[in-house]
Amino acid sequence: MEKSTKIFLIILAIVVVVGLIFYSSIKGTYNQMVTLDEGVKTAWAQVENQLQRRMDLIPNYVETVKGYARHERETLEAVTNARAKVAGSTTPSQQIGANTELTAALSRLLLVVERYPDLKANQNFIRLQDELAGTENRIAVERMRYNEAVREYNVYIRRFPTLIFANMFGFTKATLFEAPEEAKAPPKVKF
Repeated sequence: MEKSTKIFLIILAIVVVVGLIFYSSIKGTYNQMVTLDEGVKTAWAQVENQLQRRMDLIPNYVETVKGYARHERETLEAVTNARAKVAGSTTPSQQIGANTELTAALSRLLLVVERYPDLKANQNFIRLQDELAGTENRIAVERMRYNEAVREYNVYIRRFPTLIFANMFGFTKATLFEAPEEAKAPPKVKF
């Protein structure tokens, strides 16, 4: 009886130690996935923060251009409509698509601006244009940080054995913020 009790206690101790090791491993993996997921969400919030800044600047920018370029209605409406789509987007994928459209509309607006030398000399317009350019740079930086967080998260949840736990706990791959197809074409420079 004493020998069988010792064997039972040894087996029980081994099972408890293995169980604690397994628990610690799952806990550490789960907590790391949560940390990385929150990092992705935080990085996306920073992108949204800068996109909101751009959204706030656009109405002033459009109104200033309107004063000079009354017959450029189609371009101004495209910017306004694209801005509305961004405001109505709820998921990162929708926001990425809507912001791609807004970036294209703003590019067309900048071409319109080139046709109006008086507008380019207006101090309010210059200030708004500088703020918009600075915001575009901030957006680029935040998109880069977001993509880095997404890459780190996606790599972590796709590695074995983390992949098993990621699927078990419902962690899915995050979406990268990618450049629009138009941005991939080489620019045409004419002199």
